[in-house]
Amino acid sequence: MNSSRPKSFNELISGDQPVLVDFFATWCGPCQMMQPILEDTAKQLGEKVKIIKVDIDKNQLAASNFQVRGVPTLILFQKGKVLWRQSGVVPTHQLVSVVSQNIGKNL
Repeated sequence: MNSSRPKSFNELISGDQPVLVDFFATWCGPCQMMQPILEDTAKQLGEKVKIIKVDIDKNQLAASNFQVRGVPTLILFQKGKVLWRQSGVVPTHQLVSVVSQNIGKNL
């Protein structure tokens, strides 16, 4: 067994650490606008949340499982449960606030 294998999507979102998933597409303009916002959010929240990006064109099953109809769609998971979701561009201050409020309830 190789313990360094990458975790599956379900393993990533099922842990104790909250995970913010950005469902995006490379051809999507608003998705490209989210990149610096997610970087700022990661800097502000540090280890409190893990941020991962999921390309819907390469991961159609994950996008389908969570009924992602438009991109970008952001979904916050903890222990496999959806704590929050929103489609469209979300400003950094709003994203930090939403994540902080939701993870505070579940710690």
